[in-house]
Amino acid sequence: MKYLFILNDPPYGTERSYNGLRLARELLKDPKAGNEVHVFLLGDAAACAKSGQKVPQGYYHLESFLKMIARAGGEIGVCGTCMDARGINDTELVDGALRGNLAELSAWTVWADKVLVF
Repeated sequence: MKYLFILNDPPYGTERSYNGLRLARELLKDPKAGNEVHVFLLGDAAACAKSGQKVPQGYYHLESFLKMIARAGGEIGVCGTCMDARGINDTELVDGALRGNLAELSAWTVWADKVLVF
């Protein structure tokens, strides 16, 4: 199956983005299942892809979740307009995340068998 995850919430303060990334990662764990995953970070979720985040010990670290998804073959797009509005430039994105746009999100939506919004 082909899954598109659209995340809207900030990386911390709520657990919506965290839970969306947990599910995306879980779908990629078994390569035999043949799942494909794309994640698009929109609005405040663009901050999830900022590298070098420092979080309290024992707290979840979204940078590591995004890196795991990318290493497992998942694609990660980050809304460029949302990045600009939050002062995030391309060089600050975690490895595997790329600046995207609504045309890309539209194409990914058509590509997907299932779209999950968090």
